Amino acid sequence: MARGPLFQDDYHPQFSGHETFPLRYGWLKKAFDRVAETEDKPGNRAACWDDEAIARFGVGKNMVASMRHWAKVAQVIEETEKNSVRTKKLGCMLFGPQGLDPYMEHPATSWLIHWQLAARAEKTTWFWAFSHYPAITFDRDIFVKKLDRFVESRPWPNVANTTIKNDVACFIRTYVARQPSGRVGHDDALESPLTELGLIKAIGKKDGFRFVRGPKTTLGDGIFVYALIDFWSRYSNASTLSFEVIAHAPGGPGRVFLFDENDVADRLAALDEVTGGALRWSETAGLKQVVRDIDIDEDTALSWVPADYGELAEMEAA
Repeated sequence: MARGPLFQDDYHPQFSGHETFPLRYGWLKKAFDRVAETEDKPGNRAACWDDEAIARFGVGKNMVASMRHWAKVAQVIEETEKNSVRTKKLGCMLFGPQGLDPYMEHPATSWLIHWQLAARAEKTTWFWAFSHYPAITFDRDIFVKKLDRFVESRPWPNVANTTIKNDVACFIRTYVARQPSGRVGHDDALESPLTELGLIKAIGKKDGFRFVRGPKTTLGDGIFVYALIDFWSRYSNASTLSFEVIAHAPGGPGRVFLFDENDVADRLAALDEVTGGALRWSETAGLKQVVRDIDIDEDTALSWVPADYGELAEMEAA
């Protein structure tokens, strides 16, 4: 597992599905609502994504496919083998009748969605970019070439260079807002909500970019604990998890949140207080690790999420 899921024999890469459209505000809520309306009917997949969806969602056919893709990879909905679509626990928590943030107004929601896209290996470019790309700065063309070479080194089906270019373009648009063009158009107002996280910045020439490493002031402790438990559940069932793994393993919090080692250490040192001792930072006998006294399942991970919304709501009220 040390090299990460992209190196597993049973891994299936994904470089498409978004129809070149990055995630947009409102899409996850619209997709969630439609699935929630129909999920009590067997075989409801057609009722969610048929030709009538164009009028229902007010977008083109390709955008309907893109909405469906983003809702699935964001863990908001899931499709079964029986032509059915169901809402998932995270989707219900965020977008349900008592949802924490149905309109994605809180940074916590964007951090949660970023985690789903970049910490899970389902979206190959996202996972590779945050967990395996070797540099802080990158040029779009060089980035494409490095990803192309990586794909060729794996025993995967051939992937067209155009497909990789389009996926990289969508990846960049997910995190980097379009530069001002001097005119305001309809599309200019439809940036991805993840651009507000500031994880990637445009620099210098037109196609130069930089991963922004360091502390993340808008990332709350609740989302960090959720991410740590979620990663832990996929990495190991052991009762301890080392600092090295948390900071550097592919798909781990250190990589996905672009933390420096000091940032990770600061977060881990606060775990005992944040979790009431459920997770504890230990440096016994020179071993730097987190010790758990809780299960590492989905429900336990999700239970830490609401805390950040309470803090944010209090901040807004003040």
